[in-house]
Amino acid sequence: MRLVVVLAVAWWGVVAMPAVGRAAPGYCPPSCDGIPDSAWIYPGAVPLASVYRWPALGDRAVAVSTPRFEFESWCASPPRTDDPRDYAVAARAEVSNPPGQWNLQVLVVHWRGDTVTGGRDALQSLEWARMALASCQTTTPEVSPSLTTSEAMQFAAVISDGGRRVMRVYLVVDPASSTLVEMVLWTTIPAAVDWRGVAPDREVFDAMAAPLCTAYLGSCR
Repeated sequence: MRLVVVLAVAWWGVVAMPAVGRAAPGYCPPSCDGIPDSAWIYPGAVPLASVYRWPALGDRAVAVSTPRFEFESWCASPPRTDDPRDYAVAARAEVSNPPGQWNLQVLVVHWRGDTVTGGRDALQSLEWARMALASCQTTTPEVSPSLTTSEAMQFAAVISDGGRRVMRVYLVVDPASSTLVEMVLWTTIPAAVDWRGVAPDREVFDAMAAPLCTAYLGSCR
């Protein structure tokens, strides 16, 4: 069961660059022309939060007109014809750190209108992402992806870039709210912080999906 936990985060410290934007305030409806600030994963649930004390991502969100998954840049994924992401509402939040430290990027993509159509577009985008990841070594031989969890509405993977960089990828879709979320953490090698003490993939998926129930009214799954 997805659990929504409302927690105050004003005290939450950061190891990051200054904020550069904000998410749309409130909830959808009525605020459906931007990603609501309530849609972002709680920072304490992001992997390695005990080390990096990630900031509230809604404070760093910047609108994106043609959203693409971050792992596509590593895989040099070819463009998709009639990509449904081109007519979605999206925002991206980033936390950058020095070489050897983990960086964080979260992308929230929402399709407005009826959830039958929007939910289908979200699911199709997830499946396209799964196929693009599977073909990553075809387009970029030195990049090696490996799925850690693959389920109907979510998947997670680790991607190695020729021993120079490593990325952790999480994607989850919520058809009930016509929304898809990608979260990636990546670092150069050697990493100053080991990937240890991280919650299982399914717990991370739940933490990514839970805020969508709050942000998109009537969409709880």
